[in-house]
Amino acid sequence: MTLLVVVALSSFIFTADPKGDLLISSVKVFVGHDRRYPRRKQQYGFVDFNVSADLTPLFNWNTKQLFLYLEAEYENADGVKNDVVIWDRIVRRKEDAHVNVAGRNKYAFRDLSASFKNVPSAHYSLKYNVMPYVGALTYGEAGRTLEPVIFPPAEESVA
Repeated sequence: MTLLVVVALSSFIFTADPKGDLLISSVKVFVGHDRRYPRRKQQYGFVDFNVSADLTPLFNWNTKQLFLYLEAEYENADGVKNDVVIWDRIVRRKEDAHVNVAGRNKYAFRDLSASFKNVPSAHYSLKYNVMPYVGALTYGEAGRTLEPVIFPPAEESVA
């Protein structure tokens, strides 16, 4: 039992601060139909991004796996702050902790109001969650866009 406590506490002593690069190549907004209500129109955001990060410093004797995710942070017209996960990946081995991804959002990106018309821009951040064998989960940020990325006007059909 004492050994488990020592291992859990040592995870807080040996902390790492990994750095990554996050580039948002393009953001497009298209009008589509809601799956649940086919007659209702909904705007969907499509984000093309490039992620490059070295997460190897996060691995130690107590790291089981990392949960890495890309989050869009924006404020809507009502002043409500939204944090939306648009992409994620689980990294289970230190050998796989060099992440280089060029892709598009994995999950649907939409606002509850059904429109991005009154949302001027969003910040994007690359965050991680360290899942240990023993102890508490720890969270951190590996990269962030420096400037807000503007939402363009919606296009009527997906090209």
